[in-house]
Amino acid sequence: MRQDKLTTKFQEALSDAQSLALGNDNGYIEPIHLLAAMLRQDDGPRALLERAGVNVGGLTQAADAAVKKLPQVQGQDQIQVSSELAKLLQATEKEAIKRNDQFIAGELFLLAVADSKSEVGRLAKENGLTRKALEAAIDAVRG
Repeated sequence: MRQDKLTTKFQEALSDAQSLALGNDNGYIEPIHLLAAMLRQDDGPRALLERAGVNVGGLTQAADAAVKKLPQVQGQDQIQVSSELAKLLQATEKEAIKRNDQFIAGELFLLAVADSKSEVGRLAKENGLTRKALEAAIDAVRG
């Protein structure tokens, strides 16, 4: 995935996810780091998720709790993207291609999360995220 194809906001979220993983001594940047980072952003996807019927407060708490449960690695000075996050980022890029989007935005990552069978997908679904509702919210916002 080409970094220059990511929206500025999505690039910031990825950078914040890396910082979150480093700050928690996690060995890898996981999807939950990226979701937690996105939920903390000013002008992030909170309004879009609320429009889609997601319990954003509950999802934020669940994401923060999940980050705290991740294994910690001491003395690590390099951090990598986990295989699970790499899969979701590829799914995000596919969403952009399907929609003929020139850039890859965070809401497309949320669509990938909605389809995911992983822990991040389970947490999102438990807090009301559905692909159909999120697609409707994205379409309404984009016009």
